[in-house]
Amino acid sequence: MLTLLLGGARSGKSDLAVEIGTKHEADGGDVTFIATAPRLDHDMMQRIERHRRDRPSWPTIEEPLLLRDTMATVPDGQLLIIDCITLWTSNASYAGWSDDVIMAEAAATAAIAAGRGGHVVAVTNEVGLGVHPETELGRTYRDLLGRVNRVWAAVAQRSLLMIAGRALALHDPWEFLP
Repeated sequence: MLTLLLGGARSGKSDLAVEIGTKHEADGGDVTFIATAPRLDHDMMQRIERHRRDRPSWPTIEEPLLLRDTMATVPDGQLLIIDCITLWTSNASYAGWSDDVIMAEAAATAAIAAGRGGHVVAVTNEVGLGVHPETELGRTYRDLLGRVNRVWAAVAQRSLLMIAGRALALHDPWEFLP
């Protein structure tokens, strides 16, 4: 089962993912955490350290790019938390992957996540609700991440939009349309 947690900055996405993991562990399950944040500068290193302190001492795999390969190393049945698709998309773009390659890899990775034996919780930002990006690069990234998020949401069994620590369930629009 794949749960996709979307939301803006500090909306509670990562906190909920950790809460899901904590509950799973309390019920006797194992949890593995995949972190995609690259250590690019001092600020990112501080954020990574803060996130490490804030989550339990689960096995953590730091992999900024090769999500599909990394997921394959985690035994089925474990809860797998991926935090986050937002940075993975940025990392892939920064690595020089074309939008087509990013979209293909996102689709393949999301399909594997949705089909795993065990629960996968993937965290991603919704960046399309804010201010219109001033630069072409910002607009291109916003649009790409929006498409990547749609690919993940399309295969997720559950998608939640986090706002101020509260969740709204997202539905396929065709559930409501004739």
